[in-house]
Amino acid sequence: MNKTLTGSKALIQSMINQNIKYVFGIPGAKVDQLFEDLQDSNDPKAPKLIVTRHEQNAAFIAAAFGRLTGEPGVVAVTSGPGVSNLATGLITATSEGDPVIAIGGQVKRDDLLRLTHQSINNADLLRSTTKTSVEVQDPNNISETFSNAYISAQSPKKGAAFLSLPQDILSEEVTRPVIDKLPAITNGSVDKTRMKEIAELIGQAKQPVILAGMRSSTKEVSEALHALLRKFSIPVVETYQGAGVISKDLVENYYGRVSLFDNQIGDTILKNSDLVIAIGYDPVEYEARNWNQSHTQVINIDTVSPEITAEYQPKIIVNADIAESLVALTEYLDDSLELDAEVKDQLHKLREHFTETIEEIHETTDNGLHPISVIQSLQKFVNEDTIVTVDIGSHYIWMGRYFKTYKPRHLLFSNGMQTLGVSLPWAIGAALTNPDQPVISISGDGGFLFSGQELETAVRLKLNIIQLIWVDGYYDMVKFQEVAKYGHDAGVKFGYVDYVKYAESFGATGIRADDVDHLDDALKQASEVEGPVIIEIPVDYKDNIELKTKLIPNEFN
Repeated sequence: MNKTLTGSKALIQSMINQNIKYVFGIPGAKVDQLFEDLQDSNDPKAPKLIVTRHEQNAAFIAAAFGRLTGEPGVVAVTSGPGVSNLATGLITATSEGDPVIAIGGQVKRDDLLRLTHQSINNADLLRSTTKTSVEVQDPNNISETFSNAYISAQSPKKGAAFLSLPQDILSEEVTRPVIDKLPAITNGSVDKTRMKEIAELIGQAKQPVILAGMRSSTKEVSEALHALLRKFSIPVVETYQGAGVISKDLVENYYGRVSLFDNQIGDTILKNSDLVIAIGYDPVEYEARNWNQSHTQVINIDTVSPEITAEYQPKIIVNADIAESLVALTEYLDDSLELDAEVKDQLHKLREHFTETIEEIHETTDNGLHPISVIQSLQKFVNEDTIVTVDIGSHYIWMGRYFKTYKPRHLLFSNGMQTLGVSLPWAIGAALTNPDQPVISISGDGGFLFSGQELETAVRLKLNIIQLIWVDGYYDMVKFQEVAKYGHDAGVKFGYVDYVKYAESFGATGIRADDVDHLDDALKQASEVEGPVIIEIPVDYKDNIELKTKLIPNEFN
């Protein structure tokens, strides 16, 4: 038996040492050595190779795995278009703080300066989409480079790291030791003097509010936030990636999510506040110009230094472990702190208004179900542990505003790049991390076919994914905004696809739900089927214009 340690085997051992569970990707001549060695490995700790149907989707799956586990997901592809197809997946991961390590094949080192088959400058191409992008020139550097990519992907702000590997170094001998298991990355310690100062500002504020962003959505941070709220009950506004940081027992502190159009209950509270405590907030989610007022003081608590702009100039900046910061802050808060009766009354009226807009009757029309009807059926079906992935489209706004979730990272949105096609690949990643119950994936008929070929991957892996497709025949998130701006739409219409037949052609189950009763029955049926299920739902988006124009009444501003 050949026991020579090659570049490929050193890379696999590096993955084993860092506890990498899966490698997602598509084979090709420049990486076939790695795929062969992964497939043939006798080490039970070796990552499982999962072949996908598109490189972009492989990156999405890896990103979902990274977001849900906190550990980098790994994607491996061949050279040329294999590498270039990674770009959208990697920029989405980097923008949205999802740790990913991408490995791209490259031509042999002797061909790098020649105009040869599939020869492109991989590292330069992907540098703007990642945190780090390098090309390895010696097999002895592979383990070190992978380990540094792992640290880069894991360090705040988390994101993607890319390694370009020339074909010949994967088969050459390695004489340098493989890097051992890396220590956990810890963030800066808390300055308790600064936390005491923040506590004093909170005590002096009349209308303090917490803005919970993407980096608040970990178990540790959300639990620390819950403890703070039990000591001083104040409103919390979530970003879409902060969805679920408020637990069910603290729902009275929840005042909606903000993203797009500046017309939500959360926008009103942020603008009326005299002190915003931004926790793990990233401006890529929702720019400060949409919610910050010149009179508002801002406290920034994060592991990442904030971007200073004319609209975002925090009074205090804390760069430290977020959970530890909140624990220290809670200790300094006065036990007697309570919002004024006038402020409580105003918040109560805002909540009533918000609740009334949800509880209106939403009937099925000849064109399909109302979005709220779909959401209400889904809300009844899921439990607190259900993971729901959401694609981009009009359904994204309806879900972000009205779907309730009480655990962080159980309702996943692409809120940085707003990338079409993420939902099904994300659901595959989610199903691999949470195999004990179905994962819900929600797409429109525009976004689904960006990545619908991965249905075969889900069928092959026998994953319990329930894919809802909201069908209306338009790129409707664009359509209704065009109508609002120009009075008409252009370039947004496409043809119908029978998604029941589509599902069946892949070996999945397909169901069509034409009304609420059918949808309730379809969800129940889907939960009893092994493997993926597609539910096609005609949707009537006649009320979409209200997403942009239905503002909070003036009495609350």
